[in-house]
Amino acid sequence: MSTRLAAALGAMAPLAAVLAGSALAHEGHDHGAAPPPVSKTIAPRGEALSETFELVAVPRDGTLTLFLDRFRTNEPVTGATIDVETPDGPKTATATPEGGYALTAPWMSAPGRHEFVATVTAGGDVDVLTVAVAVPDPSGRAAAAPAEPSPGRAALSRVSEVAQGVRARLGQKDPTRVGAVVVAFLLGMLVTGLARGRRSVPAVALLAIGITLVLGTAAFAHGDEDHGPAVQGAALTEPRPSGSSDLAQRLPDGSVFVPKPTQRLLVLRTTMTEQGRFHRAVELPGRIIPDPNASGVVQSSVGGRLSPPASGLFPRLGTRVRRGEVLATVTPPIQAVDLSDMRQTQGDLDQQISIVERRVDRYRRLALTGAVAQTQLDDALAEFKGLQDRRAALDRIRREPEPLVSPVDGVVAQAAAVAGQMASPGQMVFQIVDPNRLWVEALSFDALTAAQDATARLADGRLLTLAYQGSGLADRNQAIPVQFAVQGDASGLRVGQFVTVLAGTDREQAGLALPRAAVVRTGNGQDVVYEHTTAERFEARPVRVEPLDGGRVLVAEGMGPGRRVVTQGAELLDQVR
Repeated sequence: MSTRLAAALGAMAPLAAVLAGSALAHEGHDHGAAPPPVSKTIAPRGEALSETFELVAVPRDGTLTLFLDRFRTNEPVTGATIDVETPDGPKTATATPEGGYALTAPWMSAPGRHEFVATVTAGGDVDVLTVAVAVPDPSGRAAAAPAEPSPGRAALSRVSEVAQGVRARLGQKDPTRVGAVVVAFLLGMLVTGLARGRRSVPAVALLAIGITLVLGTAAFAHGDEDHGPAVQGAALTEPRPSGSSDLAQRLPDGSVFVPKPTQRLLVLRTTMTEQGRFHRAVELPGRIIPDPNASGVVQSSVGGRLSPPASGLFPRLGTRVRRGEVLATVTPPIQAVDLSDMRQTQGDLDQQISIVERRVDRYRRLALTGAVAQTQLDDALAEFKGLQDRRAALDRIRREPEPLVSPVDGVVAQAAAVAGQMASPGQMVFQIVDPNRLWVEALSFDALTAAQDATARLADGRLLTLAYQGSGLADRNQAIPVQFAVQGDASGLRVGQFVTVLAGTDREQAGLALPRAAVVRTGNGQDVVYEHTTAERFEARPVRVEPLDGGRVLVAEGMGPGRRVVTQGAELLDQVR
């Protein structure tokens, strides 16, 4: 092979490789891997953390906004002092109404990587944090200048640019223009070869044919596709607007991005998982009952007609009453036979009282002369007084009703008093309950020892601390009644209200204890918890949980110790899309 032919092939090879690679790339319409997704709603930011604090820095429009939280609990830190070392010297960030800290930082507007040191002082805690923020170039070009290419690379780059220019011209839909370009190029190469001499004709012809084949392939590889005009120097990802706002969103990998301002609105709180051993609790059905030592019922001992007390009004439900206070009266009815007997008894008593009264007068006169002993006079006086008391008792029975009084201090829980109503003997008219002293009675199908750490869960999720009082020895509907005393605030509870009692047993289990609110049930039925991986990123972790007590569950699998898990606001976090 001649030297000129080798040179021609050497010149054709790079151009053919560039053009052929572009042509083959369009077979099957494979344009390469898609660029990584970039959200236009996330501004540049940086973060730093320590064992105490978590700091997020967001530059926007020449202002650096700082968000400071507790690392373990994600609670916002207010009233702190943040000193920042800037190119203009140390500056102190000022608090904002949104719960963050702001600092004027025009130097953060320049594209590139910016690092600064922040000294945080909050109460007795002092920490030094280093934050790095990468600000992209708004034009989409790389910030660093390219290195000076070598002569060989410069020549290859020039060939590539020429090929791209030709390929761009060939990319038009008009086939006449394509044919004209190819024919003109071929004729030009042939004329040039002929002008230089006959010996160079084979090399020039070979070079022209090769270029024609490559250009023809590149020209017709696009078919009828319209890729639009070529853009020189376009970036793979569109630059983010400088004034973009942060929005909570679910990222393509399944994690959830939640900016710090949104975390404040959702009140997201976290805790650090710790391995431990806990007593298993059993669930028992129960209901609220009054404390037998601080409650009572008001009943009538005899049947009669109910009447209001001296105030004229029956106590209504919820009225606080005192021990011994009259709540109602009962007037016993008198039958006709009883009334006749009573009148006969009253007549006999009146006759006896008259006889004894005359005897007392006679004994008094005789006692002055000594004819009657003083003892006889005293006996007559005692008999006279007894007859008067019996007569007065009969009158009192006919006129005075029976008072119904409160046996304890408390409030009226039940009332069945209506004016004129006939009350039967032993019928409950009022129930008095002390609202601050209530019990819970649960039914257990297994014999329980003195239960420890017992709690009761209401329908609204409220928890009550219980103290074990005792259990029965006789079954009730094949179950054993177990009684607990409600500890602490008992406001809002009602007698007879159903609750779920969780009583601790002697059985121990190992695992991670988390609040029930930390576990979220997904659409496929899987239980997940959200781990706080970075300052503004949360990832769902599938877990297997078991009931532990009224407010906590035991994570048996899926989560290890030393992880930050969302304990408040996880349900809201799961709704982010």
